[in-house]
Amino acid sequence: MKVKPIVPRKQARVDVDEAIAYYLEAGPASVALGFIDALEQAYSHIAHHPGTGSPRHEHELGLPGLRWWALSRYPYLVFYIEQPGHIDVWRVLHGQRDVPLWMHKTDVPE
Repeated sequence: MKVKPIVPRKQARVDVDEAIAYYLEAGPASVALGFIDALEQAYSHIAHHPGTGSPRHEHELGLPGLRWWALSRYPYLVFYIEQPGHIDVWRVLHGQRDVPLWMHKTDVPE
């Protein structure tokens, strides 16, 4: 089995930076570090097993191949599409957000 590299889009990197900033503000640094560890574990899982993510929002959003994987111990979801040579990470969103709205909202240009 070939492990595919994870390639986060700019907006996904902004999402992660915002989550880390929130956790650093809200509590001890260990919580933010735990988030980073959980994200790295999710990325590793997706890189090894991209087909195991949920396709729940794929048809609703009109994004063929879109899947998501939940972080352990944190309420965030990694949205991605498997490409032939890599994993294209679109967003890293809090699970309580309106996913269809936030998937199309972007604060940074690609």
